[in-house]
Amino acid sequence: MKKYIAMSMVLGLMLFTPNTSLPVNAVDNNVERGFLTVSYTTEKEVSPDTVEFSISIKTNDKKSMQEASSKNKEISNKVYDYLKSNIITSNGDYIKTSNYSATPIYTYKDNKRIFDRYEVSNNIIVHTKSLDKVSSYIDKSIQMGATGVDSLNFTLSNKDAQCADMLTSAGKQVRKRADIVAAAVGTSITGVKNVRTSCSLNQRRVGFAYTNRLMAKAPMADGAVMEVAAPQTNIESGNINVYASVDADFFVK
Repeated sequence: MKKYIAMSMVLGLMLFTPNTSLPVNAVDNNVERGFLTVSYTTEKEVSPDTVEFSISIKTNDKKSMQEASSKNKEISNKVYDYLKSNIITSNGDYIKTSNYSATPIYTYKDNKRIFDRYEVSNNIIVHTKSLDKVSSYIDKSIQMGATGVDSLNFTLSNKDAQCADMLTSAGKQVRKRADIVAAAVGTSITGVKNVRTSCSLNQRRVGFAYTNRLMAKAPMADGAVMEVAAPQTNIESGNINVYASVDADFFVK
């Protein structure tokens, strides 16, 4: 765990005017009071428990947009049904469709636009806590006809609870160090002027390019070629960092 501490002290000045008189024990709120500023930042590595990624299905046809759309729907339904039957919705998992598009594709030759094909694209977003099943989700989807997988985004579902623990610890350290510094300069803490807090995490995004490569070619003894399943995709979630900071201004006397 990494910790960063910054401290500074500002002593206020008592201002008096000849025509001002205050009763004994009275407090003039207009008089600037001395204060001590302490900052404390802590960092912690944690294992992500959630991942989100997008499975793309892209189909095309030379003659008909309807045919390209029909092909896409057939593959999308297979992938969607497979994922829906395997994710754990009671654990917060879900899937949804996004970025559907259907458009004619053109090429250019000699400054002329030439029709090439009709293309239909559909993305299925997968949000799951079953990190151990991500590889099989991807491989099975590709086997069913999906054409690619976008970046995987690993994150933490219980960020608020993690932040609460770290901010509590940081707050205690801020007060402890404020007392130490105040005593060292011959004063003491009398109250809190301001407190500022922040907590953030760096979601781990994994660049991922998976294009229909589930089947590989394997030569046989008689010279024939046999298609075999490629090794399962290896997904490593790694760790993400959580940062918590507390900045506090304490009144001193």
